[in-house]
Amino acid sequence: MKLIGNRTPKSLVLKEYLSRITLLFALTFFAISLSAQGGDDKIGKGLFKNNCASCHNKNMKDDMTGPALGGFEERWADYPREDLYSWIRNSQAMVNAGHPRAVELWNEWKPNVMNNVGLSNEEIEHVFAYINCMADGSCVPKIGGDTAGATAGVAAETDYTWLYMGLALVLGLLALILARFISQLDYISKNKENPGSARKKSMVDILTGGGVMGFLIFAGIVFGGYYTVNKAINLGRQHNYAPEQPIKFSHKTHAGMQQIDCQYCHDGARRSKHSVIPAANTCMNCHKAVKVGSKYGTAEISKIYASIGYDPSTDKYIDGYENMSNDEIEKIFSKWIADTHVKSEAKGNVEEVVAEQWNGIVSSLTGPNDESVAGPIEWVRIHNLPDHVYFNHAQHVTVGKVECQQCHGKVEEMEIVQQHTPLSMGWCINCHRKTEVQFADNDYYDNYYEKYHKEIKEGSRDKVTVEDIGGLGCQKCHY
Repeated sequence: MKLIGNRTPKSLVLKEYLSRITLLFALTFFAISLSAQGGDDKIGKGLFKNNCASCHNKNMKDDMTGPALGGFEERWADYPREDLYSWIRNSQAMVNAGHPRAVELWNEWKPNVMNNVGLSNEEIEHVFAYINCMADGSCVPKIGGDTAGATAGVAAETDYTWLYMGLALVLGLLALILARFISQLDYISKNKENPGSARKKSMVDILTGGGVMGFLIFAGIVFGGYYTVNKAINLGRQHNYAPEQPIKFSHKTHAGMQQIDCQYCHDGARRSKHSVIPAANTCMNCHKAVKVGSKYGTAEISKIYASIGYDPSTDKYIDGYENMSNDEIEKIFSKWIADTHVKSEAKGNVEEVVAEQWNGIVSSLTGPNDESVAGPIEWVRIHNLPDHVYFNHAQHVTVGKVECQQCHGKVEEMEIVQQHTPLSMGWCINCHRKTEVQFADNDYYDNYYEKYHKEIKEGSRDKVTVEDIGGLGCQKCHY
């Protein structure tokens, strides 16, 4: 910096002053962003997703790996709030200390160990607000209803989106004004030192300058990276995903009411990596005899017959079926549908019923790349882990003796199957940490028997979990 005598030029002093004001505004905005007021369900939603959702149901009313969280404040009403904070941060420490409520919960849910959560009191309060508003429905959109009128408590009262947008706009305008002032001061300073050496910069020059463009590129990389990583983490984690299938197959009817074992249809689960989607041949083991459904009549079962080429009128598979045109196939199944409808003495015009069901067959069994009704049923996949994740059904079902419902939920109660659990890495790791190894009548674990059973007999350990036998090794799932 060039000095005039022993003094700094006034223009440079003002420039430094304005720079400090800019920094002060930036720090103020940052502080406002961090000082979100307690009990904000919008903040709590993100915290819950990252720390709690792998074990607790987000509807707050149903148990999952952990208990339903709705009404937690009433259950902890006899204890100080700090006890609740301590329970969330380190539950086992409270159990070991003999805290009555902690011991009660442990006895109810053991051996499921709650993960330690490193959140501040303020962050925990945000989570509480989200739990409360999800439990009472105040932050769940209501179809055809007024969600604003149904809010209860502090959770639904605060929404800082517009505040943040307004502050960002004000700071952006302030930054432009300050950039203009600084550019003008630079111009004055340079021309005082060397008259005629500098020119005034326009706003376009300022906005396209190296500093601004460098900042925009940096911001683009940061936000782009965040977006990419966030999407990659959520790949295949379509929690509660329940797509419409080409055939309305009810697991509630088959696995629930009829009590068909899961492994009868998904027979690969006990002997291979994949559980496999059953072929139509498996369906035909029952539906050669059961030709009319209890709920949809002939509408859905006819799709199986049309797919595989089975004529239910003659109880025979059709020769050369794959070479038949859709018009020829239509005659076969139109006759079957019409005859069955007449025999059942159901109400409704026969021609309309036939046309409706045939159109359903065509829409379910054909597509842009396959115009023929004949051919395999294209089921919509629900559970889909990323390609870099190795999961072996046989290892869990046959060796680990894990029930299907532990990962897939109570499928026998689902009319439409959905992804019950998040299937995230954290969810799997937590399961390996708490699941005990099934040694009884299990030759697979004979090589662990001597070491661990000796320790159990000596009292140095009371259980063996999947974690103890290498269940958290990276190479186990990422090979």
